[in-house]
Amino acid sequence: MGEAKKAKAQIDLGPLPELIGYVLRRAQLAAFQDFFAAFAAFDIRPAQFSVLTVIERNPGLTQSQVAAALGIKRTNFVGLLDTLESRGLAERRPAVRDRRSYALHLTAKGAALMRKLKPVLKAHESRMVARVGADGRERLVALLRAVAEGTPKASKAARSRRAGSAAT
Repeated sequence: MGEAKKAKAQIDLGPLPELIGYVLRRAQLAAFQDFFAAFAAFDIRPAQFSVLTVIERNPGLTQSQVAAALGIKRTNFVGLLDTLESRGLAERRPAVRDRRSYALHLTAKGAALMRKLKPVLKAHESRMVARVGADGRERLVALLRAVAEGTPKASKAARSRRAGSAAT
């Protein structure tokens, strides 16, 4: 057994492996490691890819709209967008309806990069699906959306209880 596996086997993690947050973070790390490796040649990080995707699909949104849609703090978003702009991938243009705001657009270079990234993304997603299967992917995405959106899901046991039953 390798030293890393031996050390991991000897460490008592207590309740951590059963906690949603802990397992979710470990899964995120695994997914990000694959993403970083796949996108390294393009020097694109997950947040940058997300921003480029939203701008590509919704040209003309304001900085505030894109930041809000992705859950990125405005102060962090400005730096992220500055980087994309300095690389010539995205640009700010005065917004048509509000000259105090900027509308975001991909540049020709940004659009060309997104065309190159689509097969890389598809291969990355395929590797993630290979770990859980197609059915597992559908269930996992639905469950993660429920966690992200804060929508409670009734357990199977709770759904099967009826008024007047011994369980109620």
